[in-house]
Amino acid sequence: MYANPHINMEAVVKTIQMTIDEPLLEEVDQAIQKLKTNRSAFIREALQLALNQLKIRQMEISHAEGYEKHPVTPGEFDVWHKEQSWSEK
Repeated sequence: MYANPHINMEAVVKTIQMTIDEPLLEEVDQAIQKLKTNRSAFIREALQLALNQLKIRQMEISHAEGYEKHPVTPGEFDVWHKEQSWSEK
C-alpha cells in the first residue's frame, strides 16, 4: 500500500455503504491488485482527486468570470512582449 499525503490519519474515519455496478467494481478490483492497495484506499484517493478537480474547475470558472467582468484592455500586457520573445542564437 502507498501513502496518500491528502489523507489526514488523525481524522475521524467513518464506515459507509455504497452501491456500485459490477463492471466498475471489476475495474476497481483490477486496479487495486496492480497498485497493491485495497478498495477503501483506492476509493478514498479517487474521491480526493475528484474533489481537487472540482476545486480547480471552480477556480477556472471564477477566473473566467473575472475576465468577463474586467476584460484585458489593449496594451495592458505589452510590457511583457520582450520577455516572451525567445531569441535564437
